[in-house]
Amino acid sequence: MTLNAGKAQVIFLALLIDLLVGELPTRFHPVAWMGGFIARAERHAPRYTRLPSFVYGALITAGGAGATLGLGSLARRVTARLPRPLSRLAEATVLKSTFSVTKLGGAGAEVQSALETDDLARARRLVRWHLVSRDTSNLDTSQLAAATIESVAENTSDGIVAPLFYYTVGGLPAALAYRFLNTVDSMLGYRDARREWLGKVPARLDDVANWVPARLTAVFLCLAAVLTGDDAENARRVWLRDADKTASPNAGHPMSAAAGALGVSLEKVGRYRLGSGQRPPNSGDIRRSVRLMYGATALAMGLFALATVVGTLRRRS
Repeated sequence: MTLNAGKAQVIFLALLIDLLVGELPTRFHPVAWMGGFIARAERHAPRYTRLPSFVYGALITAGGAGATLGLGSLARRVTARLPRPLSRLAEATVLKSTFSVTKLGGAGAEVQSALETDDLARARRLVRWHLVSRDTSNLDTSQLAAATIESVAENTSDGIVAPLFYYTVGGLPAALAYRFLNTVDSMLGYRDARREWLGKVPARLDDVANWVPARLTAVFLCLAAVLTGDDAENARRVWLRDADKTASPNAGHPMSAAAGALGVSLEKVGRYRLGSGQRPPNSGDIRRSVRLMYGATALAMGLFALATVVGTLRRRS
């Protein structure tokens, strides 16, 4: 595990870039490159055959993860040769590409705005485009609010806490490799006829990679509820009670903590209900979930930055 005080500076610089600049242009964005590679590889995948598809999916995952580890190592070596201020800024720019705080918050705000103007068609389109892969055509206002809150909570883990966690323990190579695993799972990890076996390996590896970050995120959401004036004790109670009710071994942790903090019931019809006995969510709860996400992000960044400083002090002593 490589820890140094410079990482703390990089973490906060990356957040500053996210808040002030937003997303990198697509042609310069490493995640867009990853998505392009996965899409091209998928076009050549075996058709509807179990073992060949399974092996091919494993090769895509191993090859892509290995390549991103190598590119991350190269980026670390290149940035280390720059003068210190430029080195920190360059590394922070690459790190920022692995997470997105403002984009997630903005997606939630857009859905909230559509619901508050009773534009269900737009809200359904926004939720489907930005946040979930499920069919949203028949969701009502409360169900759209629930889907948005669930996605904000889950993406706090997948899209913010996890990349920062892996950067803390393994630098840019680990953060980029995690982002590749998460991206390949989001593109191939479906149980349809085409991708059932193609996505087996990426789905399982993504589960393993997110085991710790998902639980850390639930803790951060519970603590953030104290800062935002939400119900921290109920967040803890619902998290411990409902975290295992989802099919995913990880998604239920941040989602149930958010449900408890907000005092709402989050249901995916026929699949799960988190926060049973609480009221259905409304558009105003989306704003609260985004605020909770920002609080959890601040706590995560503070803890990970502190971990890098403590690690440096221990090495020096």
